[in-house]
Amino acid sequence: MLASEQARITSLYEKLDQERNKAAADLAAALRDNLTQRLDREAAVGVLTREVAKYRAAEEGLVFGRIDSEKGERTYIGRVGLFDDDFEPLLLDWRAPAARPFYTATAANPEGLVLRRHFRVRDRELRDFHDDELLTDTTALLDALNAPRTATMRDIVATIQAEQDEIIRYSGPGVLVIEGGPGTGKTAVALHRVAYLLYTRRERLSRHGVLIVGPNTGFLRYVGDVLPSLGETDVVFATPGEFYPGVFADVEDTPSLQRLKGDISVLDVLAVAVADRQELPDEPIEIELEDVVVPLDAHVAAVAREKTRYYGLPHNAARKYFFLALAEELVAPALRLIGVDWPEIEEDVRHELRHSTALRDAVDRLWPQLTPEQLLADLYAGRCFRIGAPELYRENAEAWTVSDVPLLDELAELLGSDGAAVRAAKREEEEQLEYARGVMDVLSIDERADDDEYIVTDFVNADVLAVRHEMRDHRSLAERAASDRTWTYGHVVVDEAQELSAMDWRVLLRRCPNRSMTVVGDLAQRQAAGGVRSWGSVFERFTYRRLEVNYRTPGEIMAVATPVLKLVDPDASAPVSVRKTGVRPWARRVTDISAAVRDELDAHADVRDGRTIAVIGGGWMSPRASKGLEFDVVIVVEPQHMSPSELYVALTRATQRLGVLHTEPLPRHLRSLL
Repeated sequence: MLASEQARITSLYEKLDQERNKAAADLAAALRDNLTQRLDREAAVGVLTREVAKYRAAEEGLVFGRIDSEKGERTYIGRVGLFDDDFEPLLLDWRAPAARPFYTATAANPEGLVLRRHFRVRDRELRDFHDDELLTDTTALLDALNAPRTATMRDIVATIQAEQDEIIRYSGPGVLVIEGGPGTGKTAVALHRVAYLLYTRRERLSRHGVLIVGPNTGFLRYVGDVLPSLGETDVVFATPGEFYPGVFADVEDTPSLQRLKGDISVLDVLAVAVADRQELPDEPIEIELEDVVVPLDAHVAAVAREKTRYYGLPHNAARKYFFLALAEELVAPALRLIGVDWPEIEEDVRHELRHSTALRDAVDRLWPQLTPEQLLADLYAGRCFRIGAPELYRENAEAWTVSDVPLLDELAELLGSDGAAVRAAKREEEEQLEYARGVMDVLSIDERADDDEYIVTDFVNADVLAVRHEMRDHRSLAERAASDRTWTYGHVVVDEAQELSAMDWRVLLRRCPNRSMTVVGDLAQRQAAGGVRSWGSVFERFTYRRLEVNYRTPGEIMAVATPVLKLVDPDASAPVSVRKTGVRPWARRVTDISAAVRDELDAHADVRDGRTIAVIGGGWMSPRASKGLEFDVVIVVEPQHMSPSELYVALTRATQRLGVLHTEPLPRHLRSLL
C-alpha cells in the first residue's frame, strides 16, 4: 500500500513540475514581450510571478491527506490544486469547500466519509501514513502531537480539528478575537484563517496584503514558513518594534516606562510637545520691506498661530498657512508705518510680505519643520521646555525602545510629511521630463523626407515619453508595505495580542481601517506592563471565540502549571489536555546552575533524535522570548525569580518533558514537583 501511495504522490509531483515549468516559461516570455501594451504585460507578469511562487512554495509537503467517501470517491488533499488535461482534479486545494470534511468529519458526524488518511512526506518521499476510519478522530492528531518539534511551524494543516476549523472558515466581518490557553492551537488557527481568507477573498487581499504581528523575531521565524508553504506570499511579518519604517527596536523599557508610554494619556504629552515648537518671539523680529521695517512681535505671532491652529492641520502641513497668516497680520502695521492705506499700496505690501525672505526665516524659527525622530529625541533630552516629564529623560535620546515606536508613529500623524518625499518625487519627475526632452531633440533632428512621411515626433511628445520611461517599482508587496508608514492592509493578524499597549493598538488600527483583523491571545499570559487587560478596552465591536482543548501540553505538565495560572487569575480555567506522556515533571535543587544546565543538555544530546530543547530563565531564554514557541523538552531555571505570568508561560512550552532547576527553595505553588 505504501508503494501505491508513493506512486500517486510521485505522479502529483510530476504534475507540479509541469505546471511550475509552464508558468516559468510563460513568465519568461511575458518579460521578453515588447509588443503587448505595458499595462497588460505588467498584469500578466504579476499573475505569472504569483503562479511560479505558488508552485515553488508547494514543493515541501505537496500532498498531506486523502479522503474516501461512502460513494467510493477518493480525493487527495494538498497545498495547491492540480488538474489533468480535462480539468478534472488530481489534487484538491485544502481550502476548497470540498476539502472541509478532511478537517470536520468525526465519528459522530462522518460527513459522508469512510476513511481519512494522513500522509507524512519529506523530500517527495512518503515516509509514513496513518488512517482514521472515523471510529475515533484523535488517532492521527495524537501521532502528530507526539512527533518531534521542528525549528519552524510546518505540517499543521493536517492536524486542524473541528472546533478550530469552524474558526478558520469564519467569514464574518470585523475583528475576530481567538482566546485560549497554552497549546490550544491559537496560532495555527489564525495563520490558516489568513490562508483561507487569501483563498476566498483573493482579489481584495492580494492588493493590500496581510500583516502578521508576532511578539519577537524568534516567533516570526518559527511561524514564517507556514503561509509560504501554503502558497501565500502577500504577507508582511513584523514585531511591535518594527511598526515604524526605518526603526527596528528590540530593547524593552522598564515596566513603569512601558505603562507610561503605552497609556493613551501619553497623547497629551505628545500634543504639548508639538505645540511647544509653535513658538512666540521673545523680542520683536524685524521684517525689512522696501519702505519700512515692520516688527513681528509676540502679539502678531499669537494671532497668526491661533488662526493657523483653527484649521487642525498637521504641524508641517500648517507651516505655509502660518506664513500666510503672519503676512496678513503684518499688512496693517506696515501700512501704519508707511502712513497711507490706499488699496494699491495695501496689495503691494501684501505681495512684498508674501515674498519676504526675512518672513520665511521667521517661520523657520517660530514654526520649524520637524521629524518625529527629532521631536521625540528633544522630548527625551529635556528640550521641550513646557513639558514637565522628567521620567522621560534619558542620556541617549535616540536609543529607541519598543515602546517608542508607537510614539514615533503618533508624532508622524501630528506632524505630517516634512515635505522631503514630495520634493524628491518632484525632482525625479523633472529629471525624467528633462531626459525625455533630450530624447525628443535627438529624434526631431531627422527632417521629413516628403509630405507623405511621418517621423516619431508626430506621435509622441516629451511628456508621454517621460511617463513611458518612469522608474517602475519592482519591489515585492511586502517590501513596499514595510517601507510605507501609510500603507493599509486588507487583513491584520496579531498573535500574543495581550502584550500590546493601547498605543500599539492605535498604530495597528491605523494600518487596518476596515477593521478586518484576527486577534489571538490569552489574557492570563500577559507579561507586558502596558498590555491588554480586556478585549473590550481595545475594540468597540468584535466576535469572540475561545479554544478549550490543549493539544500541545501533556496532562502531567498542565497539572503543575494550573496552580500557577490560579495566581495569575483565580477565575481562569486551564485548557483540558488531550494526552498524557506518562513522564512526570521533575525539580532538582542545585548549587551551580550553569553546571546543572550543561549536564542536562549533555544528557539529552544522546537521545535527542531531532527533538528540540530549551532552557528558560536564569540568563538563558527569557519567558517573554519563549512566548508562542514550543519545544519537546524544557528546563525552567530559577522559577522563584519569575512572576506568576512569566512562570505560567515558561512551564507550558514543553510538549513532552519538563524539568526545573533551582538554587533556592521552590515557591509553594510548585511544591507538587517535589
